[in-house]
Amino acid sequence: MSPEKKHLIGEILKDKGLITEEQLENALSDQRASGKLLGKILVDKGFVSEADILSVLSVQLGMKEINLSQIKIPKDLLDRVPSSIAKAYKIVPIRMESNTLVVAMGDPMNVQILDDLRFMLDCEVKGLRSNEEDVNETIEKFYGEKIESIEDLLKEVEAMTVSTKEEETSTDLAALEEMARQLPIVKLVNLVLIQAIKDRASDIHFEPFEDQFKIRYRVDGILYEMLPPPKHFAIPVTTRIKVMAQMDIAERRKPQDGRIALHMGGNEIDMRVSTLPTLFGESVVMRVLDKSVLKHSLDELGFQKSDLVKIRKIIKKPNGIILVTGPTGCGKTTTLYAALMELNSIETKIITTEEPVEYDVEGIIQVPINAAIGLTFDRCLRSILRQDPDIILVGEVRDLPTAEMSIHSSLTGHLVFSTLHTNDAPSTITRLLDMGVESYLMASTLEAVISQRLVRMLCQQCKEEYTPKEEELTKLGVNKEEIKDVKFYKSKGCPVCNNIGFIGRIGLFEIMILNEELRELIGDKATTSKIRNAAVKHGMGSLRDDGIDKIKKGITTIEEIIRETTSY
Repeated sequence: MSPEKKHLIGEILKDKGLITEEQLENALSDQRASGKLLGKILVDKGFVSEADILSVLSVQLGMKEINLSQIKIPKDLLDRVPSSIAKAYKIVPIRMESNTLVVAMGDPMNVQILDDLRFMLDCEVKGLRSNEEDVNETIEKFYGEKIESIEDLLKEVEAMTVSTKEEETSTDLAALEEMARQLPIVKLVNLVLIQAIKDRASDIHFEPFEDQFKIRYRVDGILYEMLPPPKHFAIPVTTRIKVMAQMDIAERRKPQDGRIALHMGGNEIDMRVSTLPTLFGESVVMRVLDKSVLKHSLDELGFQKSDLVKIRKIIKKPNGIILVTGPTGCGKTTTLYAALMELNSIETKIITTEEPVEYDVEGIIQVPINAAIGLTFDRCLRSILRQDPDIILVGEVRDLPTAEMSIHSSLTGHLVFSTLHTNDAPSTITRLLDMGVESYLMASTLEAVISQRLVRMLCQQCKEEYTPKEEELTKLGVNKEEIKDVKFYKSKGCPVCNNIGFIGRIGLFEIMILNEELRELIGDKATTSKIRNAAVKHGMGSLRDDGIDKIKKGITTIEEIIRETTSY
């Protein structure tokens, strides 16, 4: 639902005398912070009843009520709206009015569903008011309990011919658009998206090969393959995704970037779509950005309690540089945003510069980098300093000009957050020196380096105790005496974790807080090992140490820690 519609609902309720101006402002403030629907917030706070909200929706959107007890759904509508979509969005297809699909909504307060359905079903959609209980009963009555899967759909269309109209070199727009609108293609793409989001996938890969068209998705850092569709589905599926992402469907020689926005399970899902021309067609990768990750606080990321105290003290300094380091996909952005969300207040001006801006946050000024027009990190930083910020986030220190501007920003009284690709916290110093940063400037501005990794967490439903082999303990760097009272766990997989054995990921952290001794070593260009020894002496634990602690707590496994960390 757009911000204007949210505001209008509040205004109508206020004009009817159902809420006060103070209650509306209170709810709008909560809505800005949480991203929840305004109507739900008003109901949750007890300011209005759900019946009041539904009454307003009837006025605002002309949404009539429907009794589902006597309806009959034609088979062609059940084919057009698969059970996965009906169950995911809590809707029942009622009828077609020309090119407009009429649906009964189990959650009529969430009218964003109608926009998503227009997108996914490729037609106009009109909503009728119902309730969740009646909608669920009707779905079960007409669709049954079984949720349609990718495998079911592929079996169903195996015998069907999906017309590709022209050879793969075709750029006929009408033919391409017709391909993208064929029912099997629309259903397949929708099912893949819904399944991937339900399984908490971070990326979805559509990969054309000479004799195959593969679909894979990444869950908790690991890629899993779906049942591959027929090879001739490659062009129609790719075209369908490009239509949804508002890309140029006729251009298949150049890489393109696009975006798809959806709402599922009460969460706003943003998908960044990238296409890349390959030998056998276009490879498409969709990055799934779930905005609910912005609700993670520093407490939820996996920090030790003692480290949290240090971090909260450091991020409240008036100036200095705080770096978060690690490989791509290790959660650096999530950690930085958790810190920013804690600092985000009316008294603090925060500006970020990122490539790209992954999550838009209320109250924070965010600037996307555009190297094509010369808007680089260092040039952007120069302009940001004229905007009177208190805190600056630089997406990545990737060259000397960016590093020097970050140092300049710190020296002029700003707190700067950024990221760097290094293996651990102490080696960050060597990396910056290699980049050309003056050691005395680094020693005077750097406040902390946080190195991190992500490891998968054991499914708590199916994990079971086991005795590790001596070989595993040796690789972990511990002996039997050290862990004689420790319980070790593995998981066998169950329906709760989709038979993977893991659910979600947690951070491993190595936190190097700068002190006088470390600043002197940096100024003297000391070796990484000397800096590491001094940091350990002053209380820095390694990534491996943090991993062993999480093994002892039954959070993860020996294999996960060995894969993601090294022992010094």
